[in-house]
Amino acid sequence: MNNANTNTALTSVFAEELARCGVKLAVVSPGSRSTPLAVALYRQSGIEVKVVLDERSAGFYALGAASSGSGPVVLLCTSGTAAANYHPAVAEADLSAVPLIVLTADRPPELRDIGSGQTIDQIKLFGSAVRWFSEVGNHDADDTGLLHMRATACRAFATATGQPRPGPVHLNLAFRDPLDPSPRKGSVTATDPLAINGRSDGPLTAVLPARPSPGEEGFERVAELIGSVGRVLIIAGRQSDPLLRQPVASLAARLGAPILAEPTSQLRLGPHDRSHVITGYDAVLEQLLAGGGSGNLVPDLIIRVGETPTSKRLRVWLAGLRNARQLVIDPLYSWYDPGRTADLIVRAWPSELFERLTLMPGDGSGGGHGSPDRGSDASDFLLEWTEASREAHEAESTPVRPEAGVTEQITPRALHRALGASYRDGELVYTSSSLAIREQEFFLPSSDADVLFLSNRGANGIDGLLASGMGAAHSSGRTTTIVTGELGFQHDLGSLALLPDSPFPVRIVVVNDGGGRIFSRLPQKDSMPADEFRTLMTTPSELDIEAAAALFRSPFQRVSSAAGLQPALDGQRTGIIEIMLDPG
Repeated sequence: MNNANTNTALTSVFAEELARCGVKLAVVSPGSRSTPLAVALYRQSGIEVKVVLDERSAGFYALGAASSGSGPVVLLCTSGTAAANYHPAVAEADLSAVPLIVLTADRPPELRDIGSGQTIDQIKLFGSAVRWFSEVGNHDADDTGLLHMRATACRAFATATGQPRPGPVHLNLAFRDPLDPSPRKGSVTATDPLAINGRSDGPLTAVLPARPSPGEEGFERVAELIGSVGRVLIIAGRQSDPLLRQPVASLAARLGAPILAEPTSQLRLGPHDRSHVITGYDAVLEQLLAGGGSGNLVPDLIIRVGETPTSKRLRVWLAGLRNARQLVIDPLYSWYDPGRTADLIVRAWPSELFERLTLMPGDGSGGGHGSPDRGSDASDFLLEWTEASREAHEAESTPVRPEAGVTEQITPRALHRALGASYRDGELVYTSSSLAIREQEFFLPSSDADVLFLSNRGANGIDGLLASGMGAAHSSGRTTTIVTGELGFQHDLGSLALLPDSPFPVRIVVVNDGGGRIFSRLPQKDSMPADEFRTLMTTPSELDIEAAAALFRSPFQRVSSAAGLQPALDGQRTGIIEIMLDPG
């Protein structure tokens, strides 16, 4: 405990408890009112402090760091509108179940609502987006005050980690002068050793997490449902646990089930058995929704793991399968059922559930009857999906030869295949929403590269993507590729200030298609006059990306032809690569 004055004592024991709970990283934006906490975090052994000047960038930096699996990350800012700049990242953390501990400094009650500078109403500033809000209060540095600060830190950590769903918590901490760590004799009156020192072997109050389980009765119900059908389809959406790969693959092998896996499921790429992974499903479903394709692609049972996939065609198709049963595995107490057609939502840890289902005797029905061989119906189902996916890939890969003397332009398919070929074991890919995440899902081929795919798909915003990716690189220690459009790049331009000082290689792939290409797919294009649509819906950027790279001292190269694409991606792991995409 730092007993220099009241603030140093209260904040030092608070920081000490955070470290004992397991906090490793605090992202701090400097300010006067937050000085006591900033100093306490900076001086606390076991907590690394990363200073990010812009609060909006800081929020997403912390979000990316926590998304990569490092546990709760602390955010700290001063009073006033600084805290409001955290709101987009807090909203994403809420919807993506990312653990953040948001600390906002504030003026004490007597300085609020009287015209005092840099003061806004910070009470419940983030509304329902946080798991817990606390106005921590003004306390003396006595036994009660110190124990209150220790207990508050422990509760914030436990709640952010998940009770039961992880997410952000918000603590508002008001400080009176002195804000600096200068000594004030007699200001610390605590005498209780527990209040002063806490517990030597861990936090004041530890919370043992409990993995959700369906129990024996629930497991039997799941096993019976799986054993009662012939054709099973597994759909894998966004989730970040690589340990889920092999259990899903093993169950798919036993059931003869195709796996429709988007990249952020961690199942499309990796060293696991990928023989059942289907990658061309979006093109297949385009034909099915148009009335073509084979009726043999319709399953009897759909097992969904992870979030709802990005593909709109897949979501529409799922919503229309009225005769197919749907089983959703959701350990985070969400409600991922936009089509409102799920039969059963199971609160269970997916890897454990899949492993147990794979080991069930017989055909997986739970009763031990039948054979592990699901028969010709399941085999034909897998074959139909595999063949349909192969045909879709062949159709989209038909080469279009450029005219003589014309440079072959870069297509989205060529870009994501080249990116996939450039990824190496242990790397991380952070992909922007809008078209970047969709085209990654459409075109990225399966491979054995052991890569972690992340994205901000809770709120689906394009803001903060650069900071998120750099935060993930910092926390994970992985070489990172950030894939974004030129508009997402512009939305987070200030975060480029973080790039030169990144301790790990980060490259930003900016896909420049002139803006607005995603809106050309919407009905508005056909129902609005062309000039009106261009003005209101297209979003061309006049930003000079090369000049932006120079401003922030970052290596830069521009790729304009298909021939230069793979060499550029294979050769550059840091800086900015601008890809001049054929807008089609």
